[in-house]
Amino acid sequence: MRYLEEYQDVRLAERLVKWIHRRSTRTVRLMEFCGGHTAAILRYGIRGLMPPTVELVSGPGCPVCVTHAAELDRAMALAEQPGLTIATFGDMFKVPTDRGSLQEARARGGDVRMVYSPLDALEMARRHPRRSVVFLGVGFETTAPGVAASILQAEAEGLKNYFVLSMHKLTPPATRAILDSGEVELHGILGPGHVTTVIGSRAWEFLPLEYHLPCVIAGFQALDILQGIGMLVVQLEEGAVEVGVAYRRSVRPGGNREAQALMAQVFEVHDAPWRGLGTLPRSGLKLRDRYSRFDAGLVFPVKIGPIREMPGCRCGEVLRAVASPRDCALFGARCTPQHPVGPCMVSSEGACGAWYHYGDGGV
Repeated sequence: MRYLEEYQDVRLAERLVKWIHRRSTRTVRLMEFCGGHTAAILRYGIRGLMPPTVELVSGPGCPVCVTHAAELDRAMALAEQPGLTIATFGDMFKVPTDRGSLQEARARGGDVRMVYSPLDALEMARRHPRRSVVFLGVGFETTAPGVAASILQAEAEGLKNYFVLSMHKLTPPATRAILDSGEVELHGILGPGHVTTVIGSRAWEFLPLEYHLPCVIAGFQALDILQGIGMLVVQLEEGAVEVGVAYRRSVRPGGNREAQALMAQVFEVHDAPWRGLGTLPRSGLKLRDRYSRFDAGLVFPVKIGPIREMPGCRCGEVLRAVASPRDCALFGARCTPQHPVGPCMVSSEGACGAWYHYGDGGV
């Protein structure tokens, strides 16, 4: 299969690992921002293949994981409203809150349905014109264009029963927040491939310009990631600081202009709350006033009580890379994928879930 088998060549992987070992002489800590990278690194055992000089740590690149407790409570409150159909991606079903999970809300009689795309939710609204359908817009820049397109389509068709609860987040502000906090020393960033396909590699130029950190955008196959790590190591060894791309089959400097235009037309940037990071300036997307009639938060106002994080859960620290999953006393004991205490154990892109399924990579 094109662009898959070519990036699973074991011999080439061995050569890349040897290249990294040969070039790496200084101790460095590299953060992969994307949760997809975290899962792939552990699945392929890449952490265990690194020389002692290269440490890999995971960042806040799991959309479900960084969704703030207040946003989850609002989604739960909507799921409890009679006459509403809640449409959401599967990862959201089991995310725990102090009000329970969406899965539990469905068991109690709520109309909560799993979809694979906002267009599935749009189709529900078409088929059931007397029922209000609320799509939970969770994700980074990767999913936001599709949600924007669904709203424009609903407007074009004159649908009155399709709504979106936007909880979308923007990735560069979260990277800035981690660097500005100074909690963890980083020497390079492995940038997210799918996000950067949308926003373009130029969006990460602030890392070398303002933080003097190299950044390399990588894909999600083993060879993609090994190449990205190797490019970071070479930059650090040679003192060259720039944005590199190890995913040229998908990423361009300017990104996907059509996707960006869709987002800009429907959404505006605003301050947004993140789990573990607090409220970050200009880090979220909300619907523009022109499309406020599709905004579930405005059309269906709900009251939420005081926000209470799950006791003992260290998901916020894991997202900031100041703790590893095994540092949490709940990991693998009270907190498992079958009975998650925190969102980092729920999502396929969550660090805790990846560690549980694949181990810590031999480190």
